Amino acid sequence: MQRFLTQAQHFLRDDDGATMVEYALMLALIAVVCIVAVTAIGTGANGMFQTIANDL
Repeated sequence: MQRFLTQAQHFLRDDDGATMVEYALMLALIAVVCIVAVTAIGTGANGMFQTIANDL
């Protein structure tokens, strides 16, 4: 029983899980920003090519 309590206390004090969650959130945020940037660039490029096609 003492071993179980010791392991439970160690688990509650361990910060590795919190750090992993923080890294996952940062990775998700970076992915969202990249997707938004690529979408914006694609929309702008599409508009430019459409303007060129209409002029031809």
